[in-house]
Amino acid sequence: MRQKFLHENYLDLADSYHSIGSLHSDIVNYLKALDFYDRALKISEKTLPENHPVVAATYRDIGTVYNHMGNYSEALKFHDTALKIKENVLPDNHSDIATSCDSIGSVYNNMGNYSKALEFTIKHAK
Repeated sequence: MRQKFLHENYLDLADSYHSIGSLHSDIVNYLKALDFYDRALKISEKTLPENHPVVAATYRDIGTVYNHMGNYSEALKFHDTALKIKENVLPDNHSDIATSCDSIGSVYNNMGNYSKALEFTIKHAK
């Protein structure tokens, strides 16, 4: 019983960290956002299955912050991890997969790699 209680509280803490990260991202405080997203990710990876949608969402949000910061290689790394998790657990036509493809396309667009951006945007449209 104690273990279940600790597990639930730990996940609540991860959710709080994720929310704080989102708020910092919204006000363009990207370093703080990354700090809180990282805290949320560490807890989520310890307490949830590795292919859990919450883990994928945190990877996605970290990728988005890196994209906004102009660190495109890191953005791609995190968005790609999020996409792989989603492809492992969701049906092929799920909207979260399309959203991840769109996010990756956005990074490639920002990099000026328009052919790759188009490739992922088309994948998103399917």
